[in-house]
Amino acid sequence: MTHVFRYERLATDGPARLGRVHTAHGIVDTPAFMPVGTAATVKAQRPEEVRATGAQIILGNTYHLMLRPTAERVAKLGGLRNFMNWRGPILTDSGGFQVMSLAKLRKMTEEGVTFQSHIDGTKHHLTPERSIEIQHLLDATITMAFDECTPYPASHEQAAESMRLSMRWAERSRKAFVARPGYGQFGIVQGSVYEDLRRESVEALAGMDYEGYAVGGLAVGEGQELMFQTLDFTCPMMPEDKPRYLMGVGKPADIVGAVARGIDMFDCVLPTRSGRTAQAFTRRGTVNLRNARHAEDPRPLDADCACAACRQYSRAYLHHLIRCDEILGLMLLTGHNLQYYQDLMRSLRGAIGDGRLGDFIARFEEDQARGDIAPLED
Repeated sequence: MTHVFRYERLATDGPARLGRVHTAHGIVDTPAFMPVGTAATVKAQRPEEVRATGAQIILGNTYHLMLRPTAERVAKLGGLRNFMNWRGPILTDSGGFQVMSLAKLRKMTEEGVTFQSHIDGTKHHLTPERSIEIQHLLDATITMAFDECTPYPASHEQAAESMRLSMRWAERSRKAFVARPGYGQFGIVQGSVYEDLRRESVEALAGMDYEGYAVGGLAVGEGQELMFQTLDFTCPMMPEDKPRYLMGVGKPADIVGAVARGIDMFDCVLPTRSGRTAQAFTRRGTVNLRNARHAEDPRPLDADCACAACRQYSRAYLHHLIRCDEILGLMLLTGHNLQYYQDLMRSLRGAIGDGRLGDFIARFEEDQARGDIAPLED
């Protein structure tokens, strides 16, 4: 087990990068997708099942865990990995986005954010220093700087003010971080869709010498085209010797496009949330298992998928489980979606390593465009 946090670049194909992130708790092969375990669980899955899909790292959330069971309790019980029985690396989101999107009656100042819990209305104060302290108590392998997620749309003036506050918070977050062998902290690039503001943010963060850098403030309503345009000018600005993480993204096509632009790490609730709402991702696009056309369909969701839902059950059975509101249906679809995402990342890594990412993307887009009506076996 390595004790030095570092990024190792193995190959490139255009801007796309094949690499490894070495951490105190294991190696993460990149490009990588991190299943979201917001409240110390990847919903509807056991940790062993998540690991079996090929996932090497998961995400936890400061906001949710500080409210319950509390970071102090998790620390007393041996840290987040021990608490939830996950033996690999864990990245923890700083809580800033959730404070802005979920908390009641929040008040933001230069010092931090005071808010009422969305659970019981209790009052809390979250500062950069407290966010980093909570993540340390959780024993996060990768700690995120505390920031404000700039909403979209935002004027240049609004985005600049928000980004500069995040940069001041980033400096405080960096000072509060307790360096340990194999642990890392990521700064978050903000600036909305404005190239000059993204450049200013990257330059400020690079001067703080973080172990990795995230792109925040995207996938917040700007649409895929504008997101890709923003990545086109942001990624080349970012340090080449550090991992790059696009926060909260996303749909399979978003991930493929972002990898092609130089992003290494992703997280999103879509695989698990969609599994709980009868949506399955396949190489022919999204399948809605509530649809009556599946009621007598003996085929698997995807004949090439090795998950339990595809190996052992028919679409007809999955449809039946969903229509009857059986928990097993949600578990099987969630497991399938997580497997799909890890298979997609594995295929992207292979394509970059072989220098054929362009061919892979063309085939991916062709398969997605053909849709699920055509036979899967051809």
